[in-house]
Amino acid sequence: MIGVAWRKILLIVPVLSALNLAAASHSEARSIVDSAGRRVEVPDNITRVFASGPPAGVLLYVVAPEKMIGWGRAPRDIDKPFLLPATHELPELGRLTGRGDTISTERLMASRPDVIIDFGATNETYRSIAERIQAQTGIPYLLIDGRFENTPAALRLLADILGVSERGEALARASEAIFAEVDRVVATVPPAARPRIYLARGLDGFETGSRGSINTEIIERVGAVNVVDGVREAGGLARVSPEQVIAWAPDTIITIDPAVQRMILERPEWQVVPAVKMKRVFLLPNQPFGSIDLPPSVNRLIGLPLLLHTLYPDRTKTAREVELRSFYRLFYQVDVSDAKIENLLKGSGH
Repeated sequence: MIGVAWRKILLIVPVLSALNLAAASHSEARSIVDSAGRRVEVPDNITRVFASGPPAGVLLYVVAPEKMIGWGRAPRDIDKPFLLPATHELPELGRLTGRGDTISTERLMASRPDVIIDFGATNETYRSIAERIQAQTGIPYLLIDGRFENTPAALRLLADILGVSERGEALARASEAIFAEVDRVVATVPPAARPRIYLARGLDGFETGSRGSINTEIIERVGAVNVVDGVREAGGLARVSPEQVIAWAPDTIITIDPAVQRMILERPEWQVVPAVKMKRVFLLPNQPFGSIDLPPSVNRLIGLPLLLHTLYPDRTKTAREVELRSFYRLFYQVDVSDAKIENLLKGSGH
């Protein structure tokens, strides 16, 4: 009888253990509604996060760098002085979204993230990707709206999900203040006084973003006119010809690549462009991330005040050195020396 009783107990114990584990797991999970309206169960305590692409990687670094498990693309050596030391040697894991996925499902699962985050579009294509990968891996996959104007809400949402709400609120308020200052300045600029801008990308400067592109959104946000129109049906990047740039006749050119700035100022095919004639070819910082795009994420915020200083120097209130240092301290959590500030601002105009 005793043997039978013990056998019954031994049969019951695994069942009870499984039930207890399930109950514990359920109690430790919470339900999140992401920006796409999807209800996703996530762990209560999230410590390991995989960013699906570069925009999500920057957002994650800014909000909770201690929860990163790697980079989509490892930072360059010139970027590292502007990033927290603990993130310098994180592994390069690849990406799930953007210009081609570079991480396998097997490697993704082996990296053991608690959640996956994506920052950008939340349309049906990205919902489908999220649902498919979540079903394949069992890893919660969250979509966060990456529209520029949604930046404060995105910062708050991810911070709440990751349990760092206080930091998220500080970042969100800072971003709201940047947008408010942009609105104040732009409201004082008559339409006729607003610059016509060409964004020079690529190795030769002839890659650019057309109107409505996420890559040139910042240009329109500061009240300027993106001269590139008609090269694509609905925004996006495009290759253009010297003849097209000449016909558009921009009075200002901006880039984040010092080699491109030098090339534009020196190469003969650019010399007839009004911006080049007037020496209005400006370089904005690209360390540790681009300040115009590359990627189109939270890093674009600092591009707004810098563009205000470049385009409307007489209408700004705070020195750009102060704004740059304050942004890097809050968003990137690094203190930047005067020498590095000067180097970052070299070529950006006033």
